[in-house]
Amino acid sequence: MTKEKPAAGDVEVKIYSIATSLTESIIFLDETGGSRILPIWIGPMEAQAIAIRLSGYPSPRPMTHDLLFSLIKTLGLTVKKVVITDIVENTYYSHLHLAEPNGSNPRLVDSRPSDAVAMAVRFGCPIYINERVFEKTQVLSKPITEDEVTKFKDDLKNMKPNDIIGQLNAGGPGAGEGEEDEEEKDEGDEDEQA
Repeated sequence: MTKEKPAAGDVEVKIYSIATSLTESIIFLDETGGSRILPIWIGPMEAQAIAIRLSGYPSPRPMTHDLLFSLIKTLGLTVKKVVITDIVENTYYSHLHLAEPNGSNPRLVDSRPSDAVAMAVRFGCPIYINERVFEKTQVLSKPITEDEVTKFKDDLKNMKPNDIIGQLNAGGPGAGEGEEDEEEKDEGDEDEQA
């Protein structure tokens, strides 16, 4: 399968990790050519559909995304790529780019990002995020060294979605550290003047 080229403004991502609790899950999409990671909240069932496919273990009977995969293939089509196109009022939007295997007869299908990613892992097609999504939402920064990557992945395994929400709302790790230093300096200046 030839790789579908990104449209202007689309950034290729890969699945970095999935964090799951009983009621919600977060999928982390990693910018392949950069340092940004986008967390997207998804339902536990969609997270399971993605994780099962990534694990390589087939389900005994077709799940919903497996059924869609079979249906699209039976109709003589394939998913060439998926694109997370926008975020409006905390709701993400995405599209499946369907076509015949040779690329002819392209079709665009509206989709939730969780379903789009579940289809992408089944078709083995690229996942893109439009740059405007990165501009409209908070992102995490990817660790740089191997030790940081290992620690980050270990931390993700133990995190619950609420832990990440707290970090995003507080401006991420290290938010506000500089303010305390400035206050201490000001107090020190007053002591010197007295």
